[in-house]
Order: sequence, then C-alpha cells, then structure tokens
Amino acid sequence: MNWEKEGLIFKPNRIYYWQNSHAALPTALFLKDDTYRIYFTSRDQQNRTFVGYFDWDVVTNKITNQSSEYPLLAPGPLGHFDDHGVQATSVVRNNDMVYMYYLGWNPALTKPLFYTAIGLAISTDGGQTFEKYSPAPIMSRGQHDPWMVSGGTVIKENDLWRMWYLSGIDFTIEDEEAISRYNIKYAESKDGIDWIREGFTSLPLKGGETNISRMSILKIDGEYKAWYPVKKRETSGYRLGFAKSADGLQWDRQDHLVGITVSGEGWDSIALDKQEVIFHKGRYYMLYNGNSFGKDGIGLAISEG
Repeated sequence: MNWEKEGLIFKPNRIYYWQNSHAALPTALFLKDDTYRIYFTSRDQQNRTFVGYFDWDVVTNKITNQSSEYPLLAPGPLGHFDDHGVQATSVVRNNDMVYMYYLGWNPALTKPLFYTAIGLAISTDGGQTFEKYSPAPIMSRGQHDPWMVSGGTVIKENDLWRMWYLSGIDFTIEDEEAISRYNIKYAESKDGIDWIREGFTSLPLKGGETNISRMSILKIDGEYKAWYPVKKRETSGYRLGFAKSADGLQWDRQDHLVGITVSGEGWDSIALDKQEVIFHKGRYYMLYNGNSFGKDGIGLAISEG
C-alpha cells in the first residue's frame, strides 16, 4: 500500500483543562453517510488522561462537531484502577448500544512503571454519552498477563466477541533506561463483558522488538488486515507494521508492505504510533499519532488500496 500524508487534522484545544496536551489513540465509530465519530485521549496538567471526541467527514476532511468543555470519560475515584486516566481503545455497536473499551491506569511507586487494566463504558444514545459499566475492570492482570493488560481491539462477529489485547511480559530498568516488553494476545466472549483468555499469543514479538501496540483490524472480503505500532530496541520511536490473516488468530506479518514511515522532519519525524484505519468507499484512511505519543495531535494518511 502507498499512503499519502495529509498532515495534522486535529490538535488538542488547550483552552479546556483536560486538553492541556495530546490527542492520542484515535478510535473510530461510523455514524452515517461519510461521517465518523473519532474518540481521542488528552492529558491535563497533572498528566491525567481523559476521553473526548470529534465528528469527522472523511470525504471533505472536515470536523463537523466536537466535545467541548467537559470530557466524555474521566478518571475514576482515588484508588480505582482508572484513577489516573482513561483511554478509549475500541468502540463496538451492540444492538442499540455502543460499547467503549478503555484502558485505565495508575502510576507505580517505581517510576516510570505503571499499571493498566481494561474497563468498559456503555452508551445508550448512539455514542454521544457513556456510563462506566463497573468501577472495576473487566480484564486485568492474571496468569497469562503478569504485568499488564491494555489496548483491547474488539470486533463482534455474530454472537462471538473477539479481542486482541496488549499483554505485558516484563518491565526492567537497564542502565537507568526503562525497557518494557509486550505483545498481542487473544480473548473471546459471548457477551462482550466476561472474557475467556488462555494465553494464546496472536501477534508475537520478533527478534530485536520490545513492543507491539494497539492493533487496528479490518475484515474485508473474508480476510483480516491489521496495522499496529512496533518498537525495536535500535529505534527511538514506534514504526507501523502490517499483517494479514485468514482467521484472525494466526497472522502473516508483512511489515515491509505497510507503505508509510516517519517524515524527514516535523511532528511525525520520530515515530508513527496509535493508528486507526478506516475503509470507506474503496479508500483506506489512516488516522495516526506521531512523536511523543500524540502530543501534537492526530494526522491523516490516505491510500487508494
């Protein structure tokens, strides 16, 4: 695939306390015609994270509506799994409801270590407002995920809910540098709430890689396509990878065919990160973050396929 970069299309609006910096993790919900609602994560001055949204016309590349003074989803009470932040990672329609899967996180005593778990928020008005399903996570650390679970990408196929999530392997400090390792594991559910996981690694790390982050998955003509950020030890930031699958379980990684990389200068010159790919009327639209985990905002790239 060949991608044409269109530059930044959305920046954090710093007049709002919860958008002091960053517009990260673009997460798309189709509304109607050419309009998608894009959920994003911003940070306040204390580095706490909040979820907002904007409505975006993919054809005209115009923002038609956006959340304003108050965030859509905010951190939970002190001591809860999401007391320092919430970040939307996937939205799924379930009849007349919308399920938002989000990661909640806490900082750890040993910096920069942190802990994450996956929560659920539910909308009954088409994705305009959300209520947290529970003060507790629906998925947290366990036997197969000893460090963290995060970044759940969820697809509903008939009565089967499928999730590809970040599974923390370990976190070490080497020569005063923090080194985390996580890959992508797989889980299933009958209702989107109670998940069965057996430790199956769907997208493992390759040699020299330390991290694979949130996947963006499309199923087109019976074939699964996925885009994901990959971090290697020798690079200073994430780069994007690409894979195909017949069943969504075993993936054929073809990272060399992803067709997009960092720019020579500017906001995405160090990293490409946290992408969301939309297939609309024969075109692929990639919303993505650049340097510093989306500090500058959300960019757009387009491919004819």
